[in-house]
Amino acid sequence: MTDQDSTATAAATVAAADRTAAGRPVVLAEALGSFTELWSPRIVGSVNDYDVRIAKVRDEHVWHTHDHTDEFFLVVEGELFIALREPGGERTVTLPRGSVFTVPRGVEHKPSSPSGAAILMFEPTGTLTVGDRHEEVPDHVDVTTGHALTG
Repeated sequence: MTDQDSTATAAATVAAADRTAAGRPVVLAEALGSFTELWSPRIVGSVNDYDVRIAKVRDEHVWHTHDHTDEFFLVVEGELFIALREPGGERTVTLPRGSVFTVPRGVEHKPSSPSGAAILMFEPTGTLTVGDRHEEVPDHVDVTTGHALTG
């Protein structure tokens, strides 16, 4: 991560904390309507040392692993698929709207949504969207620790 990325992460986290500390709720439908970029999460709040992020997704992310943290997903709209490479083999978890799933730390995974979805994630502040180890990142996937929610 570059110094510029670290500065952007800190600013986004402060902005999210300021919103929630001020007692102003974040309406997810409005927050999701404030941006169009896919696989580019926005920070909508924080819980202790964790970011609460939302993202719009379509098509495939990349195979990646978070070595030191679990990753929590809640499907707000649409349907999300998470392919997992586990010691016993590969499997895919299907998450319709309203479903939650936690990918355990160290498990290689690849989220996808052929028809598109909106998701909410809990991750430690500063966690990269492509994890600690990943395949080559295509242009449609944003390598970030989250962006400030604007609008």
